[in-house]
Order: sequence, then C-alpha cells, then structure tokens
Amino acid sequence: MTHTRRFILSAVSGLALIAALPASAQEFITVASTTSTENSGLFGHILPMFQEETGIEVRVISQGTGQALETGRRGDADVVFVHARAQEEAFVAEGYGVQRFDVMYNDFVIVGPSEDPAGLADAADATAAMAAIAGAEAPFASRGDDSGTHVAEKNLWAAADVEPAGEWYLSTGSGMGATLNTAAQVPAYALTDRGTWLSFQNRGPLTISFEGDPVLFNPYGIILVNPERHPHVKAEAGQAFIDWIISEAGQSAIASFQVGGEQLFFPNAQ
Repeated sequence: MTHTRRFILSAVSGLALIAALPASAQEFITVASTTSTENSGLFGHILPMFQEETGIEVRVISQGTGQALETGRRGDADVVFVHARAQEEAFVAEGYGVQRFDVMYNDFVIVGPSEDPAGLADAADATAAMAAIAGAEAPFASRGDDSGTHVAEKNLWAAADVEPAGEWYLSTGSGMGATLNTAAQVPAYALTDRGTWLSFQNRGPLTISFEGDPVLFNPYGIILVNPERHPHVKAEAGQAFIDWIISEAGQSAIASFQVGGEQLFFPNAQ
C-alpha cells in the first residue's frame, strides 16, 4: 500500500470515528460562572437536562464574578453566567458581551457564630449589621476575590462608612465554600449567597445572623461573549444555552432545584 493510500484511508477512518461519536462529545461550550452556581449544586442539577435536550456539553470554569468576566474578556469562554449587575452591564457596554439576560435571583445573608458577639440580631438593616461587626472588631471572613459576593460586601462596608482592616478582617482570596469553611473554623461572620449557605455542610457554630434587607437582593445574569471581538466563540451553541436557560424549560429546571426542601434560586427571566 502506498503512503498516499494509507494516508487517505487513515483520514477517512478518522472522519468516520468522529461521525460515530455522540453529539455531546463533538460539541461543547465553555461557561465562566460564579462559584455559587457550582458550589450550590445548581449546575449539577440543570446541565444534564440541557445536554440531554440539545446534545451540547457545558464545561464550567468556576470563578468569582470578576475573574469570570475577565475570562470572557480574554475570549476564554463562550458564555458568562454571573451576579454583579453593574459589572455585567459594563462588560456589554465595552463590547465584550452581546446582551445581558436576567436568569434568576436569591439573596445574600450574613452568617456568624451562634452567640452573635456583634449583636446583629438588633441591627436595623444590613448597613447597621456591618457597622456593628466593625465596631466590635468581631472576626469577619471575606472572599477578597472581586466576586459578586465580594462586590456586594464592599458596597455594604462603604454604606456603613467602614474601611475594614486589622486582625479581625480575614481576606481569604477564595471561593464561597472555602470562605465559609474559614468562618466556621475561626468562628467569624461572613457574607454569603443563600444558595451556597443552604447547600453548605460544614456549618459548625455558624448560623444566619442577619437577613431580609432588600439591599441583599442578589440577581444573576447571563451573557454571550461577543463573537465579533473573539471570532472563535461558539456563538450558536452559546446562544442555544442562553435561550434554554431563559426558556420555560430552563426556568422550571432552576425552580425545581432544592436542598433540604428549600428552593435555592428563583427564576426571573423576562
């Protein structure tokens, strides 16, 4: 057999093998998303439904929101799915994303030691709660990673006119699960999204110390990375994921995700 004939047969065999592979092995998208969607178990619940319906595999890069948006800016993801609305809108305005869609929401809660050394039970609102923590110099574990949760925390400190610093302020530079582990070990207060808190198994002495202020509202959005800026972006498959997430099927999948009988996220696509 000549070298040319062997080459042709090898190429044909390779194409036949690719054709025989299931769609999920041929087509995938990369989604840069927050640690809360991963740590809470939401993706483990909804992504198999999407793949079964479309044949498209979703590979998740789990990061803080700031890092996820930076991944999108570099073109290293097809879709970003995050929770810091001002940063998301800037991402689109700067031409890195095509359009932001509302997906779902939950809220932030402040957790802390059950004995509540800073007296958050008496706080009038979330700003007062944060001021009380700083005033008592009670240990506080911060993600410190430019995530959506960290952005929300910084906004609360600013509203309380506090520059957090000192031995009581513990910046972990880690995801939500790792930061909660630190808070449980110290123990310390921490700001967390409710979804991760409900799914968190290592609570130790921690309990919810403050909740319910409207300022703790936590919306999530999804954006296709702009293929005009990054032509390699899988725009068709990425948009298919977005369309499914905001469709009745995707919204129902999100609503059906529960931990311990409690719903973690509430769909709000328009």
